[in-house]
Amino acid sequence: MTESVAPLRVHVISETARIAKETGVHTAFVDCVNLLRDSPDFEVIVNGEGWGDVLHSHTYGPYFLWKGLRYRGRRVFTAHVIPDSARGSFPLWRLLLPAIRWYLRGIYSYADVCVAVSPVVADSIRALGAKTEVIEIFSFVDEDRFHPSAELRAAGRKRLSVPEDAFVVLGVGTIEGRKGVEDFIDVAQACPEALFVWVGGRPFGAMTEGIARINRRIRRATENVRFAGLFDLEEMPLAYNAADLFLFPSLQENCPVAPLEAAACGLPVIYKDIPEYRQLYRLPYLKARDTAEFTALTRRMIQDRAYFEEGCRISRELLGQFSKGAVRAQLLDLYREVHALSARQTS
Repeated sequence: MTESVAPLRVHVISETARIAKETGVHTAFVDCVNLLRDSPDFEVIVNGEGWGDVLHSHTYGPYFLWKGLRYRGRRVFTAHVIPDSARGSFPLWRLLLPAIRWYLRGIYSYADVCVAVSPVVADSIRALGAKTEVIEIFSFVDEDRFHPSAELRAAGRKRLSVPEDAFVVLGVGTIEGRKGVEDFIDVAQACPEALFVWVGGRPFGAMTEGIARINRRIRRATENVRFAGLFDLEEMPLAYNAADLFLFPSLQENCPVAPLEAAACGLPVIYKDIPEYRQLYRLPYLKARDTAEFTALTRRMIQDRAYFEEGCRISRELLGQFSKGAVRAQLLDLYREVHALSARQTS
């Protein structure tokens, strides 16, 4: 008779449960909790609900430092943010960069294991000299939540007040310089035949980089640009399904979930051609170096149905790298290893 193995109690925490719920980090946290709850191998504890065998944090604020005091030797931290993530996100980021590097090096070192969501993140953690083990586990997309749906498309277009015959180009992210909002506006100006919709807000308010500059650009934007504001995570499938094409002009990313969610909803995705993706993605993806290339590819998507279908195929194939099953298995191995090592050290 096979002896059953008790499920691991995993304490998952994130400060985004209280603030910045519209960020990709919060989505990753929610997806992680749901992923673990779907498996009999885990008993999941979220934020202040109790104590577990292993602590897994998705954010790097004082809550992680405080909760981690009880988990010496059993602290796992998913690094969604690196020092370069500050570029174009906050005012005076250049002056703050040395302090950001110092703080993040301390956070990484506080964790017993850092989960790097991309090769670039792993390289950054090591380059900072953090004293921690680093492993790579990519973000994943929940295809149970994000999938193509005619019903969601109709509801999403109603929610956004979009005509059924409009070709809709979607952008998702915080309204800041790093996310390429100004490039999105430029492409919209060059493609008056399409409707461009940006979903997202400013979780950091006045501390957002370029807020006055970007507000001026928004006020002067052409009539085919709309800023729809914040959507709750549960509403995001409506936004993706309402669109025909997803543009992701962000200037710096690690393992972004928004383009994966868009791909899961059946959209072709055009990325900004930045070095991070060349290391992250194992299969081809559509990319543009500048506004002119974004414009050319967008117009081709509108005019050439065969190219549009090719873009959808590329999106579907790219999703295979970010499956739930693979991530769940990697996390199970990690938690068991961390827990077992801690038990040996304290015995």
